Amino acid sequence: MRKGFTLIELLVVIAIIAILAAILFPVFARAREKARQSSCLNNVKQMTLGHMMYAQDHDERLPASYMPGSPGAYNQWYEVIDPYVKNTQVLVCPSGGNETAYGLGYGQNYSYLTYNWHVPPGYGYGGCPLAKIGRPAETILLADSGQHLLSSGGWSVGMTYVITWSREPNGYFVYLRHNETANVGFCDGHAKCQKEAFVTDSSNFDLE
Repeated sequence: MRKGFTLIELLVVIAIIAILAAILFPVFARAREKARQSSCLNNVKQMTLGHMMYAQDHDERLPASYMPGSPGAYNQWYEVIDPYVKNTQVLVCPSGGNETAYGLGYGQNYSYLTYNWHVPPGYGYGGCPLAKIGRPAETILLADSGQHLLSSGGWSVGMTYVITWSREPNGYFVYLRHNETANVGFCDGHAKCQKEAFVTDSSNFDLE
């Protein structure tokens, strides 16, 4: 009668377990990230609808990335839509890393929906009129992003900027956090997961 396994048999079992682990762990990791992606998409959807409700109450204009508030201060876009969202937890992406350390995991399309509307001959800080958006179902309103370190040493308010793009923090970027995809809210109110080719196409941030 055998009293135990030989060394060779134990090594074979360990090798089989290691191979199975190498195969299964990435699958489990992607499944876990898929769940986080769904939670994040729900966040983006709520914030997008918050923008739409704000526009209905403000002459069909979207909130600017930052707007004059109390003396010497500004109200950021996520603060402006708070009365419509009423849940600060939606500001944090469940897959966010260091770029969300300051409590914001998303960015608004600052370059086209805010910047071009508060410089002459724009609309001040009233935000972009919905009627000026030629392709609302294709124009990005907000997306996976975060707060970024500025050259001045301060932190931005998570405003998405289309001219440059990266997977890394410290810039005005859209991040591919979810299995090489990013969650995106659009100017018609819907939200969808998009691949790299979409979020690096500047035409999807433009108004025309």
